[in-house]
Amino acid sequence: MTRIANIDKSSVDRKSSPYSSVDSERYSSLVKSVMSSRVSSQTPETLQAEDDHIYGPVVKAQTPTRPEVREPKTLHPFLNCEETVDTEEPESGLPARISLNRGQGRSFVPSVTRILQQTLSPEQIFYLERWKRRMIAELGEEGFKEHSQNLFRQGKLLHSALEDILTSGAAWKDRDPSETPEYPPEVRGYLESISHVLEDVSAVRAIESTVQHGTLNYLGIVDCVARYRGVLCVIDWKTSDKPKPFLSNTYDNPVQVAAYAGALNNDGNYKYQVENGLIVVAYKDGSPAHAHQLSSEVMLEYWKTWLLRLEEFTEKRASHASSTLPENR
Repeated sequence: MTRIANIDKSSVDRKSSPYSSVDSERYSSLVKSVMSSRVSSQTPETLQAEDDHIYGPVVKAQTPTRPEVREPKTLHPFLNCEETVDTEEPESGLPARISLNRGQGRSFVPSVTRILQQTLSPEQIFYLERWKRRMIAELGEEGFKEHSQNLFRQGKLLHSALEDILTSGAAWKDRDPSETPEYPPEVRGYLESISHVLEDVSAVRAIESTVQHGTLNYLGIVDCVARYRGVLCVIDWKTSDKPKPFLSNTYDNPVQVAAYAGALNNDGNYKYQVENGLIVVAYKDGSPAHAHQLSSEVMLEYWKTWLLRLEEFTEKRASHASSTLPENR
């Protein structure tokens, strides 16, 4: 009885199999036609041709290439060949401080800061706007406005304190702490932050002094021109809430310093040439400032970048001027 039951069960399974409804003769014929030797097998060449016909030719990816390095249309000299490069002896007398006077033909001369602001890359604009939105979300519109005003005020106070220190005639490392003037609380942390940098600053030649490039038609105000560890530099003092240990963290600051140096080198008010730069980033909490030195080679590269930004600014201004002219009637 058990055997009969098993046979009956397998018989039922075969009846319920999904293959039972397949036309075995037609299926056999299909298999034979595919496997028959009379059907020629395709070669790799014919397969490629068929694939190209159906899907189009294969487009091979090109080897990635470096982005093209742009060069200024006119490579204006960074140094003024008529002036001698700085000697080892510092100039005598007080540091130069040429005030910015928008009269005397300077009314329409753009500043370095304005040119850089109006030639920001789309990426720079994106991150700047994102930072602004985040700050407004945290502080509110009024809070962000007050925060920006405080940063501006602290920067002015720091520059004022540095002017007092660097024009006193005494080296920072030789100062008498008991005779050191009391500076505003807002800048004490910054001064502590840059104290180790000030120890290496000497032979100050200019403080908060205007420089102008007559040929390229722009101007700026240099924070300081002095020797840092014996090398004459255009020095730019910056404040930051976040650490900036690398030069790349300072964004357009190196371009700004190169622009100032190039203007100074071509300004008749200064009888020397400056080939090097220094960006000092001070921190309010007093942590040691980062001092980024720019060698003459690095300065030349940023000078080229500045010339490109200046060309872009000039083209934008010319385009805007032509679009606002009244139509001839």
